[in-house]
Parts: sequence; structure tokens; C-alpha cells
Amino acid sequence: MAYDWEEVETYAEAHSTPPPELFERLAAETRANTDAPQMMVGPVEGALLRFLVAMARPQRVLEIGVFTGWSSIEMARALPLGGKIVALDVNEETTAVARRYAEEAGVADRIDYRIGPALETLDEVEGPFDLVFIDARKDEYLAYYEAVLPKLADGGTILADNTLFGLEADHPLAEFNRRVLADDRVECVLLPLREGVTMIRRR
Repeated sequence: MAYDWEEVETYAEAHSTPPPELFERLAAETRANTDAPQMMVGPVEGALLRFLVAMARPQRVLEIGVFTGWSSIEMARALPLGGKIVALDVNEETTAVARRYAEEAGVADRIDYRIGPALETLDEVEGPFDLVFIDARKDEYLAYYEAVLPKLADGGTILADNTLFGLEADHPLAEFNRRVLADDRVECVLLPLREGVTMIRRR
């Protein structure tokens, strides 16, 4: 039986525990004031990130690509006591929105926002990280991956967002998907959730 993908997403969202009301306002503000509101992870992927953090209980999380903050806030809500997110983004305006909603959600003290090109900031960030979430410039995914793999804790996981863009043979994420699959240092699974989430862990 064939399903319409938009109907599947709508059904999944309707049958997932909804996020707090502040996320509705965050989404509305993002749609009204940004050129690419589709960059928000949204309710289902946000819930997945929160679930993964709640299950894995990471002490240190690295996020590459904050945008207006949905993903970092959801992950921060589930962090164990003393847990911290280092959140990298190049855009001061959207990060300011993220900070404001993180403060409202009561999790701002768990997120260390750093502004600047991620590849430069990564040189200054010390590991290890238990969880890494990559959701930034798609043409730099391979560079992010190579930069964070040495900073990954034993048993740590990398999550790469939007990897179903790799269905397009000429898209940078097609090469990312091929390289990760062929990398004998790691194992991976690409989940067909929204625009794709690849979970990667060191062997």
C-alpha cells in the first residue's frame, strides 16, 4: 500500500506527544521572520531528539547549526543533571531567538551558545562529546563529520540531519552518505524521518 509522505508526517505528528505551547510560538515567529522556516526540526524530530537524550543520558552534547533553537531546547529539556550542550551557529539574530525561547523554557543555563563559522569554532571546542547533532551547511557535512569524529566519546553517537537530500545524486549529502557508509571506523543507519536522519557510531 502506497502512502502520501505528507499524510504520513501529519499522522505521525498527530500521534506523538505534543511539545509545550512555547514551541508553537517559536514556530510562528520563525515562519514570520526567517527566509527558511523549513529548517526547524519540528515536533516529531524534536521529540525524537528529546527521547534519544532521555535514553542515552549524555553529559556533553554538541550541536552544529542552532537556527531558532527548536532542537537544542528539546535536547536540553531531557539532559541529565549537570548535562551541557555546546551549540554552534554563525547567525547572531536567529541564535538570539533561540536564547530567548531557551530562557522561557528554563534551559538556557544548559546551553552554551557560540557564534562563528562552525569549522573554525570546532577547532576551539574540546571533546569528548556523548552526542553530536549536525544540522548546518550541507556542503560542509563531511568536514563537520571529520572534525567531530575524534571528539566523540566512547559509545557516543553522531546524528546528521537532512540526509535524504542524498537521493539527489549531485547533492553534497549524496557524497556524505556514500563516505559515511564506506567508512570502516563507524556503522550507520539512515532513518527515513522527515528529510532523513543518519545515526552514526564508532565501531
